Amino acid sequence: MTPACKILKSHKIEFSLHEYQHDVHAKSFGLEAAEKLNLAVNEVFKTLLVTDTKHYYVAVLPVNHQLSLKKMAAAVGAKKLQMAAPKDAERLTGYLLGGISPIGQKKRLKTIVDASAELLPTIYVSGGKRGLDIGVHPQDLLSVLTAQFADLLDHE
Repeated sequence: MTPACKILKSHKIEFSLHEYQHDVHAKSFGLEAAEKLNLAVNEVFKTLLVTDTKHYYVAVLPVNHQLSLKKMAAAVGAKKLQMAAPKDAERLTGYLLGGISPIGQKKRLKTIVDASAELLPTIYVSGGKRGLDIGVHPQDLLSVLTAQFADLLDHE
């Protein structure tokens, strides 16, 4: 039972668990999850950490898209953002890369979920370890994270 699962249970939020055998040679954790769980790539969301060097933020977006740092900066009210260093992401969340869940992180960070999630009945996010995804209603994810929706996708 990962911290993500415990938090969803304690908030009485309905969710489903989806396990798969993680391949250590997979180039993209998110695309691997979509493929192995037989899910559409627009339903599986990755969790990325970004920083303005003073604060850290969490972006949750479909695994088949790139994050627009400009759009994320606008969503959190920062001038300029960059990707967080992997070691910082692991330290702040308490999760390993490829298993970083937006839920149950060690430190609660401002979180933005891509607006495309609003249109889906269920989205799948990391359950807190490689090889485990959680299916959850997007509005429930927002409420448990005190997050908001915004367009985060880089369409270039």
